[in-house]
Amino acid sequence: MTENTTQQTETSQDQPPRSTIGFIGSGNIGGQLARLAVARGYRVIMSNSRGPETLQDLVAELGDGARAGTVEDAATQGDVVVVTIPLKDRGSVPVQPLAGKLVIDTCNYYPERDGHIPELDDESTTTSELVQNHLPGSSVVKAFNNIHFAQLTTDGTPAGTAGRRALPIAGDDSDAKQAVIELLDEFGFDTVDAGSLAEGWRFQRDTAAYGPRLTADALREALGQARRYAEM
Repeated sequence: MTENTTQQTETSQDQPPRSTIGFIGSGNIGGQLARLAVARGYRVIMSNSRGPETLQDLVAELGDGARAGTVEDAATQGDVVVVTIPLKDRGSVPVQPLAGKLVIDTCNYYPERDGHIPELDDESTTTSELVQNHLPGSSVVKAFNNIHFAQLTTDGTPAGTAGRRALPIAGDDSDAKQAVIELLDEFGFDTVDAGSLAEGWRFQRDTAAYGPRLTADALREALGQARRYAEM
């Protein structure tokens, strides 16, 4: 972790607990985001498809602010819920417990893992629109999908730092997007709003915005240069 993260951990110990973030999926991205969250005083509920007993080592590492639960627990008890699972498993995400909640979607489409999804292959929709269609009562925001998971806890810097890394988001609910912008800032990143969920393709796999460390200005340029696969 960065020095900034360590300092935040020390500070958060003197503050009352904050809201709870539920994680549906506790792999590379989920684990790193949970580390950032607990360091800033959030409570987290970690879940995966294999059951709470498989998460005991991670929860022990995260400390008192974390606990393991079922996917239903994370969905029901999380004030905000992060969905970070293979896209092919999106249908396993509970629908009713997430109604009215902000859902942060980190998913990417990998046909070699997810199988071919025709509406993504013909680019008639996007990954996060598929998640939103599955969760019609939720406010889905696409985020954290274009950064290598290990860099989530190393690349964050305080607001105003020269050359601060920026991450893109997309969503259809302006209030939900503002909440994610504020969370990103807490985690050490500037934000560039790419627009609606339909614009989320601009930072999907194989685009200029997918992967590199970019400032906000450079990220805006990369998003503007994005081309549909059929045009590449």
